[in-house]
Amino acid sequence: MRGLVALFAVLAIATPALAGQTVTLRADTASAEESVTLGDLFDGAGSAAHVIVATRTGSSVVLDANVIKRMAQRAGLDWDNPEGLHKIIVHDRTALKPASHANTEVLAYTRSLNAGEIVQANDIAWIKAAGAPSDAPSDADMVIGQAAKRPVRSGAVVQFHDLGTALVMKPGDLVTVTYEADGVSLSLQGKAMAAAGVGDAAPVQNTQSKRIIQTLVTGPGQAVVGPTADQMKSARALRYAAR
Repeated sequence: MRGLVALFAVLAIATPALAGQTVTLRADTASAEESVTLGDLFDGAGSAAHVIVATRTGSSVVLDANVIKRMAQRAGLDWDNPEGLHKIIVHDRTALKPASHANTEVLAYTRSLNAGEIVQANDIAWIKAAGAPSDAPSDADMVIGQAAKRPVRSGAVVQFHDLGTALVMKPGDLVTVTYEADGVSLSLQGKAMAAAGVGDAAPVQNTQSKRIIQTLVTGPGQAVVGPTADQMKSARALRYAAR
């Protein structure tokens, strides 16, 4: 009995400590120093604002939202992550322009990518910014699966001119070229003369006649000509116009 009484007494004392101070993630997470603190991340951090949670060695650092949530809890703060964020990008405050009152959400890279690397879902995250570049994507699905045309750094805003179709064909690859029309299907073997991605136009050399054929790539080692290629070109043009 005394043991139960003691246990309840401990729980009664511990309960208030478990109810942390509610905080909200800042619209613009940035640090003026290399050390990133809870105060840099959260409004209302109070006495826990000075607690260091990471070190920024460059222009930005990407933090794991779940790790930050646990660190905040240990410091007596309660952040419920209502937006379900996976990553938090912290910029160099001294390099930022004054924030606009009309902040907008943009996609940014959560890690640096080399040229040719494919963008995965966890490589990008939504962040708050004063404005969006003219060619910034409005949907993450427009970016995932694309390849970096040039190296991009962690924390940089995603822009279409930095991305291109992932390459599925390189010069010298064997390619099956297919023609379909009015129920007739013909195919021939060729050799790729250039690198290309799905949906790209690519020259293919007929291995028998040595003639160069302009094709449309549909997958690794696959290309089409004729009406099917024309339909794909039209659909792609409409999709880009919709952006």
